[in-house]
Amino acid sequence: MPDFIALAAIWGASFLFTRLSLLGFGPVVTAALRVIIASAVLLPLMLMRGHRSDFALHWKKVLLVGVINSAIPFVCIAFALQSISIGQSSVLNATVPLFGALIAWAWLGDRPSGSRVVGLLIGFAGIALLASENASFDTNALGSTSAWGIAASLLACLCYGIAASYTRRFLGGVPSLVSATGSQLGASIFLLPFCVAYWPDQAPSTQAWLAVTALGVLCTGTAYILYFRLIVNAGPARALTVTFAIPVFAIAYGVILLGEGVTHWMLGCALVIVLGTSLSSGLWSLPFWKPRGAD
Repeated sequence: MPDFIALAAIWGASFLFTRLSLLGFGPVVTAALRVIIASAVLLPLMLMRGHRSDFALHWKKVLLVGVINSAIPFVCIAFALQSISIGQSSVLNATVPLFGALIAWAWLGDRPSGSRVVGLLIGFAGIALLASENASFDTNALGSTSAWGIAASLLACLCYGIAASYTRRFLGGVPSLVSATGSQLGASIFLLPFCVAYWPDQAPSTQAWLAVTALGVLCTGTAYILYFRLIVNAGPARALTVTFAIPVFAIAYGVILLGEGVTHWMLGCALVIVLGTSLSSGLWSLPFWKPRGAD
């Protein structure tokens, strides 16, 4: 339970630290520094655990999954946070299992049961309802729009879903620490040229440096370690439920520290999305919906 709460609090804080980092670095450099710093945290740990040979055997696949699972999503989330609140972004991020279920169905033939299909419909209805109130093509001071911010958040979720199925198909049996470290290295290699090209002309503030350091060390490197420990101690299904707790912390950080507003509509949509996501993930099923062939 302490690991569960700590992980939800840390990943909820990632939206806050990303928003603060944006003020000094912009979305691309923020994402690049996040994975570079996380690599510096995870690589020594992987080597100390004796996983050098595992990495050497699977390096191409783990580097590739890093582009899909870290580089592109982190840029998308950072871009989105230029125009939508950290609460909205975290709620949309909670739909990752929805996209994961769809990709697994299309790619791996993992056809969902009746309850899970209902969950998919409910979850995407929640997304549509949330977007209907918040999506706008009016440009803000940063030259971004909330509609594109919502689209970027959902693209990040789609990438996470693709990466999950890719990992399941091609990286089964690879130690989790190898996958985590390799993915951050792959993302770092991919984003490094963009980091150089988009490096800000003005020197970032101390606050921006502290925020991006916390983002890499705490919200990525340390968070991965906690997540893997949670999987070992509580099992994958229990660990997955951390997704539902993240928005609680992210919304609280936004309200308390940034003065962001929260509407009843947003909270209602969040509940709809969490309901649909939990159903589509198979964490629970509708009591009146019996699988075919059940007594």
